[in-house]
Amino acid sequence: MKNYTAVISAVIAFAVTSLLGYIVIPYLRKLKFGQTILDIGPKWHKEKQGTPTMGGVMIMAGVIIAVAIGYTTSALSGERFSYELKSSYRLTVFLAGIVMALCMGLIGFIDDYIKVVKKRNLGLTARQKTFLQLLVSALYLVTLSVAGMKTTYIPFVGDVDISSGFGLLFWPVALMFIYGFTNAVNLTDGLDGLASSVTLVVACAFMLASGYLGLISINVVSASLGGACAGFLIWNAKPAKVFMGDTGSMFLGGMAVALSFGIGRPILLILAGCLYFIEAISVMLQVSYYKLTKKRLFKMAPLHHHFEMCGWSEQKTVFVFSFIAFIGCFLALLTVIYGW
Repeated sequence: MKNYTAVISAVIAFAVTSLLGYIVIPYLRKLKFGQTILDIGPKWHKEKQGTPTMGGVMIMAGVIIAVAIGYTTSALSGERFSYELKSSYRLTVFLAGIVMALCMGLIGFIDDYIKVVKKRNLGLTARQKTFLQLLVSALYLVTLSVAGMKTTYIPFVGDVDISSGFGLLFWPVALMFIYGFTNAVNLTDGLDGLASSVTLVVACAFMLASGYLGLISINVVSASLGGACAGFLIWNAKPAKVFMGDTGSMFLGGMAVALSFGIGRPILLILAGCLYFIEAISVMLQVSYYKLTKKRLFKMAPLHHHFEMCGWSEQKTVFVFSFIAFIGCFLALLTVIYGW
């Protein structure tokens, strides 16, 4: 019997997320949870002032409901998803990843809440946000270590012992990796449909990778994330009716991290999540170059704003950036299929 749990979960996530738009968006408008567009951004973004934000709760709900229903139907039918989670290690990896992503989303929610309700445009302070993100990341890694994570896969090398010797360096590097990646996804969320489109591509890549590796639990979560991103795009594609806010972008970052650790190959995010890294690096280069020369390397950072300033439409930028993400994901999949 073929396993259709992932397909069912993707459809449910798409349906839940898209249908929630009819409820959540009017409610956000009623609460006047509108986005404040800062003056430092492109001037034409001012027309987006007041667009409801914190729509990331739609994605979070879509993923959680889809995974829950997927597990229930799998358990009732005796399919591999529920059977796989009888392993204490697989169950811990599965639950810890989802909880970590939800906690990242909660940090984003608090940040958004301060911005739109308390009228503090910058939300949480940099120190507060950094502390909370590092705390969540550290607890996630501790959980994986206690559960029995002893190796990590590196292309062209194979499984590397991370329980002793030089392998212990993996843990502090992983801590900064998770922190940096989550913020990189947050930086990518700057155009209508950009973060959700790129993450849809990334989710599909991990769905294929986990399916190839026979990890049904991660396969279902990946499918649910992809379905939720597709459902959100109905409302978030230009002209956006709602923004995901830090609530959504930080949840997406946490989910992508969880998927990479879930298949035992977090290093694949360097390829699969290459677009996120390009965006983050563009900001770091801009800041560093300006400090050294008092000149701008890009017309505006993150990089998607640079291309906007060069005359690209939002739709063109989203398409090109999503295609770049596709190329990175394709290369990541090759390392999985051919065991590089």
